[in-house]
Amino acid sequence: MSGVLLRAADLHGSVTDPGMESMNFLNEVVGRFPDAISFAPGRPYEGFFETSQVFDYLKAYTDYLERERGFTSAQVRTNIFQYGRTNGHIHDLIARTVSNDEGIEVSPQSVVVTVGCQEGMLLTLRALFAGPDDVLLVSSPCYVGITGTATVLDIPIHPVPEGPHGVDPAAVAAAAAEVRAQGKRPRAMYLVPDFANPSGSSMPVEAREELLRVAEQEDLLLLEDNPYGFFLREGNPRPTLKALDRAKRVIYLGSFAKTGFPGARVGYVLADQPVAALDGTVGVLADSLSKIKSMTTVNTAALSQAAIGGMLVLADCKLRDANAQAIDFYRTNLQTVLDQLEHHFPADVRASLGISWNAPEGGFFLVVKVPFPANDAALHRAAGDYGVLWTPMSYFHHDTAGDHQLRLSCSALDPDTIVEGMTRLARFIKDSSAA
Repeated sequence: MSGVLLRAADLHGSVTDPGMESMNFLNEVVGRFPDAISFAPGRPYEGFFETSQVFDYLKAYTDYLERERGFTSAQVRTNIFQYGRTNGHIHDLIARTVSNDEGIEVSPQSVVVTVGCQEGMLLTLRALFAGPDDVLLVSSPCYVGITGTATVLDIPIHPVPEGPHGVDPAAVAAAAAEVRAQGKRPRAMYLVPDFANPSGSSMPVEAREELLRVAEQEDLLLLEDNPYGFFLREGNPRPTLKALDRAKRVIYLGSFAKTGFPGARVGYVLADQPVAALDGTVGVLADSLSKIKSMTTVNTAALSQAAIGGMLVLADCKLRDANAQAIDFYRTNLQTVLDQLEHHFPADVRASLGISWNAPEGGFFLVVKVPFPANDAALHRAAGDYGVLWTPMSYFHHDTAGDHQLRLSCSALDPDTIVEGMTRLARFIKDSSAA
């Protein structure tokens, strides 16, 4: 080989981190077995999308600019075609929407419109974590997007075990104490209180209120990620941490990937925490995130913002109501998976095989515990020999707790396909358990 040869040892550690390889392996398996029924991706059901919707959204947004905002034709053109405001130009619509849907009251100036929620995580972590002694607490299991971002930014993480009802506030307090005993500062805690990815667990309201008290006591910021809160299987919506927060401890990470469409790649951060500048003036954290964003993505694509903005306008900034069909669909899907598990593994069968699963109150995901290693080799075997895909829970853990667990996502499939897929999965689990 001629020319330059780069050595992995000379690249950033995130390039060779084993944890960064998991999604690449999963994508490779999906590509190799396109006919396999996949319970792996947490993406929305494509049957809800029509290409013509995008044009309707764009028209609704340009009409909104002219009629409600009083924009001239030239100003509309600039808004759509030019770079625009770093923190985004649909911040007012987002503020109205989170007020209507979640009872969260923030100024539009505290909203940062991001390139998906993933950029929101990056901006927030980069702003908050000033040095090597600042530690990020994360639920375990945890969404790989946040742990991967922390790895890229050289931010140390400290896992907090998640129970059947989400993160235990007492465990968060204990983790903070452990970090301090090591001479470091527990800076923030990341969690998904509603139907978490990957576990599907949800925190009771009392636990949310207690966590806010712990955050105050331990001087912690809470990074609340809420992509699945609309999608209840049973019960009533619970207030978000941000809606309960009175001390501005919660930084809220939002996205339109599940409640709108992921192709737009539009998310947002609600960052209304006061920040005292070196000159004594006080601004909000959103302004600090804006400075970092201006040197990373410059701004979020104006055309994508216009599409999402039009969607919000047509929904009268009430996305929960606009998602009524999707809520019913995902409720049916999750119940279908649970019913199929019960059908294929009645109590006596699952007891003899050592199989169990949780029954989330909503969301896209659930976890099945199996007696065999649910690793990459097992996934490859399931795809090739049984025509079914899932996600190893080991991808989401920082220890061995997920080595015998697999995550099932029910969002991307229709109910009939779920029934066939669960039949294939049951054969795979029974054969692997027997072996």
